[in-house]
Amino acid sequence: MKKQDAARSRPLGQDAARSRPLGKVYTRKGDDGTTQLLFAGKERVSKSSLRVNAYGDCDEAVAVLGVARAEATAEGQDDVAEIVLRLQRELFVLGAELATDPSNVSRLEPGVSLVTAEMSAAHESLIDDLTERFEQPKDFIVPGNSKLGATLDHAARVVRRAERSVDALAASEEVRPEARAYINRLADLVWVLARYAERQERQPRPRSG
Repeated sequence: MKKQDAARSRPLGQDAARSRPLGKVYTRKGDDGTTQLLFAGKERVSKSSLRVNAYGDCDEAVAVLGVARAEATAEGQDDVAEIVLRLQRELFVLGAELATDPSNVSRLEPGVSLVTAEMSAAHESLIDDLTERFEQPKDFIVPGNSKLGATLDHAARVVRRAERSVDALAASEEVRPEARAYINRLADLVWVLARYAERQERQPRPRSG
């Protein structure tokens, strides 16, 4: 029997330790509805807490942006795909900060696990650059003029929801202003990126009313 045939016939789960260097996907520790923050030791928090909701929404934004990046690549808009990939990676930075109790923020690394003011400033520069490349819409946007534009519009709404979750967290716990500014600017950028991605569409944009 060929090696590849043997691999196909091997029972599911055999040699799992060698194929999963990060350990098992499940730990059973969260079966009670709790999870662990970064640098928290054995302390656990509810999965329904405001902090977990905030970084969970950021994680969802990463996934939705992934759909947009795949579509951008399929449409040959490599510049859009490159920008989206950078945003996905930056959201991991924000997620790491939100997944850390404020008492342990000093242990985070700027630009790696801690949001910086420079990250938001870069978004502003990119927004200014992109908005010069297309005609500004005069009405509310009805998503769907292109598949890529629609997926980016969806992503922008998910990011905006993440912003609301971060704001809700900030009302009861400490959240650095750099993190709040970043997620706000990110929602603006993704919306602008949707308009930029649709710049080559020739069909008339439907009016909102």
